[in-house]
Amino acid sequence: MLKKFTRKFSISAPRLSVRPHVPWYVRWAITLPFIIAAGTLVWWAYDSGLELAGFHRGQAEKELDVLRDRVAFLESENEKLTSQHSADERQAQIEIAAMQETVSQVKILNEENIRIKEDLSFFQNLPLTSGREAELSVHKLKIERDALPDEYHCRLLLVQNVQQRGKEFQGHLQLLVTTKQDGKKVMLQFPQENSPDIAESNLNFKYYLRVDRAFKLPPGAHIESVQVRVFEKGMREPKIKQTAELS
Repeated sequence: MLKKFTRKFSISAPRLSVRPHVPWYVRWAITLPFIIAAGTLVWWAYDSGLELAGFHRGQAEKELDVLRDRVAFLESENEKLTSQHSADERQAQIEIAAMQETVSQVKILNEENIRIKEDLSFFQNLPLTSGREAELSVHKLKIERDALPDEYHCRLLLVQNVQQRGKEFQGHLQLLVTTKQDGKKVMLQFPQENSPDIAESNLNFKYYLRVDRAFKLPPGAHIESVQVRVFEKGMREPKIKQTAELS
């Protein structure tokens, strides 16, 4: 206690200073101008250094604005060109499809034209026969493979003779197909009895009729011959029959 008292009131006691009290807003009011002036000086020095180094801020901002406008313009042009490209591509696809359809139609017309010429040549050279045996005849009989496996087409031309061409022929057509399956001969009939396709075998014509009948064989069956039978309506025996082999 004595030492503390002596240290506090003796000559070795700490010095006491008295300062006037200054409010904080006064201190900030005095300090803030110096801070602003220092920041302005630093910014001016930085900007002057950039100009001395060859970098002009105003010019750079103008060039940047020009580049932004250029980018926006190019993006707009790119969108327009993309849209135009899509439209041109769709139009090209439509034109290609139309061209393919036209080529297909031309091919069909050419084939039809060839058949018409063949029929014309056939009818020009058709003999004017008469008699019961020539009332109906089968011409141009062909058996051809289809593009699908095990499917075939029977094509022929039915013609009435000159004495019968004023009379309408009604009847149906039947195919008897001789096949070979597993080394054995098997006879198949098209259309089969009570088949939903039997209506397609009906015949109705006065002068001539082109017939095209498709039939499908069981897998592994091979054609040996096809007999075409034409029945007149109400008759159980065929009016005419003719046999052909695979072309």
